Amino acid sequence: MLRVLVFFIAVASYGLTRIERVDSHEESGEWHCDSDPGIRIQAEFKPGIITLDGHVDDWKDIDGSEFSLLPALDPDADKEYNSGKMTLKVVHDGKEAFFMLQVNGNYAYTKGENNKCPSVALMFQIGENATYHRMGGCEETPDKCTNKTCHGHEVDIMHFSIGNAIPGRLYGGNPVDKREGNGGDRFGHLVDVYAWNPHCRYLDGLGPSGNDTSAQNDWQGAWWHSCLVDHSGFVEEDSPYASNSQKGTYYFEFSRPLRTMDRIQQVSSLYS
Repeated sequence: MLRVLVFFIAVASYGLTRIERVDSHEESGEWHCDSDPGIRIQAEFKPGIITLDGHVDDWKDIDGSEFSLLPALDPDADKEYNSGKMTLKVVHDGKEAFFMLQVNGNYAYTKGENNKCPSVALMFQIGENATYHRMGGCEETPDKCTNKTCHGHEVDIMHFSIGNAIPGRLYGGNPVDKREGNGGDRFGHLVDVYAWNPHCRYLDGLGPSGNDTSAQNDWQGAWWHSCLVDHSGFVEEDSPYASNSQKGTYYFEFSRPLRTMDRIQQVSSLYS
């Protein structure tokens, strides 16, 4: 059985909580958010039961954990997402870890506009000094972030913006982007990222000269919403796949190898 430390989980959506990408921000007053070392999610050994297609029937016998959803930049309790908590389930098959996230939310999809569609991210603590707040917590500015100046603040991030992703389809690591040698995904924007703080975020395999990672995109995933009724398979011409604003639940499924070629990303947050 694996114990999985999920250091940070966030869901943002035009239809849930609209959080757009920012280049900089300032916070008022002193703020602390320390991780609780006692929070662990047990990933049971369940080989051969999970298919990454956005449909979650294969998770029905797996216990889940609930988490509050808070804005990433200002995670105060009074700003908690008010339509319910997020459920997270995790299993592994000895080679890969599988994650399922579900959260209630009205359906929202506008093709090609990621700020009008749901996004989901998983962030894992890699460096021993990495903090939840400020995405690793390194104090250096973008022009000075390197694996030396920010050593110990590394976090690994999977980010999925579904604005170009067809429900039920698999996205993430693919042969085209892997030939480019980075963590991108030109098809569905399910990307593999590392960071030292919110302003020093890079696709795996890219970044400042101080970074020597050999990483590529190690993640794959799919999404679904409970209001979608066609289980035979959507095509791009079916967009937006359902009428916006329908009540229901979003489902996200992801997987990544327990071991990768990435020295920075290596599984300090997935361990037996």
